[in-house]
Amino acid sequence: MNYLIKLCDRFGILSSEIDYHVLRASMVLIFLFFGYQKWFDYEAQALVPYISNGPLIFWMYPVFGVRGACWFLGVLEWIFGALLFIGFWNKTAGVLGALGGVASFVSTTTIIPFMPDGWAASAGGFPAMTEKVAFLMKDFALLAVSFYLLKQDLLRLSLTQYQGTTPSAAPIEISPEADRKIA
Repeated sequence: MNYLIKLCDRFGILSSEIDYHVLRASMVLIFLFFGYQKWFDYEAQALVPYISNGPLIFWMYPVFGVRGACWFLGVLEWIFGALLFIGFWNKTAGVLGALGGVASFVSTTTIIPFMPDGWAASAGGFPAMTEKVAFLMKDFALLAVSFYLLKQDLLRLSLTQYQGTTPSAAPIEISPEADRKIA
C-alpha cells in the first residue's frame, strides 16, 4: 500500500485536482452520449415506462408527446453537458451545468419508488431489483457527482469573486527589527 501511495504522490495525483477534472469530463461524456440516444425512436419507446411513472417528469408526454419528450430531454442533456464542458474554464457555466445535473438525477431517482414491476417478485420483492430499477440506480452516483461538481464550482467561484473584491496588496516586507521580534 505504501508503494501505491508513494507512486501516486510522485505523479502528483494526491496533490492535484485530477479527481475534479476526471469527474467533470465523465459527466460531459455521459450527457453527450445519453443526449445523443434521445434522437432515436428506440430510446423514446424505451423511456415510456420511466417517464410515465416519474413524479417529476410525467407531465412531458401530455405537453410534448413521446418523441417530443425524448427530444426535450436530449436537448437538456446536451445543454447540461455543454455547460459542464465550458465549466472547465468558466465556473459560472459549471455551476449551471451541475445544477442541471442535480435536477436531472433528482428527476430520475424519484422514479424508483413508482416503477411498476421494479422489484423482482420471484426474489421476494424489495430489495431485489428488476432491470428497470437497476438501470436507475446509477443515477444516485451521478447525482452525487453533480453535487460534488456544484460544490467545487461554487467554492471556486466564491474564491474568485472574493479575490476580485479585495484590494490587491503589495507583498509585505518585514523589517529586520520586526523579524527579530517574531523570532
